[in-house]
Amino acid sequence: MTPQAAGVPVLGRRRVPGLRREEVAELAGVSTVYYTRLEQGRATNPSDSVLDALARVLRLDATERAHLYALARPPQHRAGESLSPEAQRVRPEVRRLLDAVGAVPAYVLDLDMDVLAANDLALALIPGSAGVPAGTLNIARYIFLDTEARSLYPHWEQVARQTVGFLRFSAARHAHQARLGHLVAELSDHSPEFRGWWAEQEVREKTHGAKTFDHPVVGRFDLAYETLALPGDEGQSLVVFTAPCGTAEGALKLLGSWAATSARQ
Repeated sequence: MTPQAAGVPVLGRRRVPGLRREEVAELAGVSTVYYTRLEQGRATNPSDSVLDALARVLRLDATERAHLYALARPPQHRAGESLSPEAQRVRPEVRRLLDAVGAVPAYVLDLDMDVLAANDLALALIPGSAGVPAGTLNIARYIFLDTEARSLYPHWEQVARQTVGFLRFSAARHAHQARLGHLVAELSDHSPEFRGWWAEQEVREKTHGAKTFDHPVVGRFDLAYETLALPGDEGQSLVVFTAPCGTAEGALKLLGSWAATSARQ
């Protein structure tokens, strides 16, 4: 948010292009001292009115507003809850659902973007993932650390930035989960792109959208995706890809045929 966009007079030399701390505080109707404490995490349980005022001043969208609330009111670690839980188990009913939608790629993700379960077409969609044990394929790690990902996704930077934004959005809601922190540290150490984009503080939800694939076997095609939270399975989401208006149906059929042939060999 620039001073011009916020209607703040620009006087003198400014070190940063955005609003100053005291300017944000004044526009939000709080004291600079209180806003500073809030920035530093020392103001406990800020009111909805304060957070709403900050969201208004900074013109946050719905995702950014939700992220602000998560940062201001971080989740508490519950007694008896493991900080480094084992890989989650996928219910048999969900596995049957994956098989039932076998005509389109579908898989179950956890908070760390680990693939907990997937149907054959989803595994065929990601080269080299077939036969990989459940829970060992991580979409974020694949995108940033596997060189094949840059070929699979023609718009790799767009996909990668979405992934960074989703991980930051998820991290604020599950700050006590050590595995997610370890993943962020690993990607920061090994990927300069991840490290730079993580520092930009952007947040995104991946509820739905579209991706372009350039598969080494069936070529280039577009798929739409929907991400659905699984009720009763906290932290698990079902991701289902579909062919928009039938444009990629032929590619999916060819991919399924190739996957079936490969499985028999």
